Amino acid sequence: MPYTEAPGARVPIRMWADPRTVEDAAMDQLRNVTRLPWVHGLAVMPDVHYGKGATVGSVIAMRDAVSPAAVGVDIGCGMTAVRTSLTADELPDDLRRLRSELEKAVPVGFQMHKSPVDPRRIHGLKTGDWAKFWDRFDRLAPAVQDRRRRAEHQLGTLGGGNHFLEVCLDDEGVVWIVLHSGSRNIGKELAEHHIERARKLPHNQDLPDRDLAVFVSGTPEMDAYRRDLFWAQDYARRNRDVMMGLACDVMRKAFPRVRFGQWISCHHNYVAEESYDGVDVLVTRKGAIRAGQGDVGIVPGSMASGTYIVRGLGNPASFNSASHGAGRRMSRTRAKKTFTRDDLVEQTRGVECRKDAGVIDEIPAAYKDLSEVMAAQTDLVEVVAHLRQVICVKG
Repeated sequence: MPYTEAPGARVPIRMWADPRTVEDAAMDQLRNVTRLPWVHGLAVMPDVHYGKGATVGSVIAMRDAVSPAAVGVDIGCGMTAVRTSLTADELPDDLRRLRSELEKAVPVGFQMHKSPVDPRRIHGLKTGDWAKFWDRFDRLAPAVQDRRRRAEHQLGTLGGGNHFLEVCLDDEGVVWIVLHSGSRNIGKELAEHHIERARKLPHNQDLPDRDLAVFVSGTPEMDAYRRDLFWAQDYARRNRDVMMGLACDVMRKAFPRVRFGQWISCHHNYVAEESYDGVDVLVTRKGAIRAGQGDVGIVPGSMASGTYIVRGLGNPASFNSASHGAGRRMSRTRAKKTFTRDDLVEQTRGVECRKDAGVIDEIPAAYKDLSEVMAAQTDLVEVVAHLRQVICVKG
């Protein structure tokens, strides 16, 4: 559908969501963003909902500035997917053992690897120079210098919340592996360090929301943030690469003749340097993927609504962006109060996954309808494949 415009203070709010369906607190956040003097434009995705500082599902283009809270605390969070040569009839009827093997290979929740994963031992992993990557750690903010060992042990781990590792089937019955995760604790600590640092800068004292505090180009604070931000985005990508490699190894042991296609990967909490309207801007996508012409992306739903593989249409009105997923329609606290374990069992029927009280906040009904989200962005992406999960691993 074409976007609608909601009034903003300095620039219009381009919305691929009906403003009447967006909670008041989220609309207030969007208006606050448009009051920042550095903002060139704001695009709002159909999965928009309230977040810290900036909504999840917002794309903010700024001139010579960036707000760390508008990136989010899970820097570089995103998706990776790969199509396999397997078909549905090659999977066992009982998927519990395969799920268990995936959980053994990829630690979930607060768990981490007992010793750091050696990427050189993961078949097919093509991520670049690891020695140079870890050398860059020594130049990160002093506040995280004692976190290197933990970061090494957490590389290749899933985490909790809405992160997941899934085995899926497309409409032709072909098996895919799909995962969602980010920069783990090191990304969170870097984000929190810089958010707090930005809040204290003089030029941020009169903002409509102190959580929107920005760093300005040409300052030591901006240089430090960009250094740490881009390292964390790289860590998140490598984290997903290692997990996908580990998951593929599990599938190789279970199905020795399996082959894998090209990996698809995309961030949805990150910053990129781009140009629009002849203006160089820093584009912050918080809960949004890049959807430039031909870009292949991944748009997941809930534990039972599957995932879409999409191709970008390159719509400049959205700053070449699209939704990152279904988006929550209720908070985790409300979901826990609203639903029961029996509800979870019913809503995840047919999916081999956790069905205990610990993941009720991730129940499918806590999320927006993914098909409606996709219908709202037909001018942003085209569907390549629709996947439905048969195994879902969560922390």
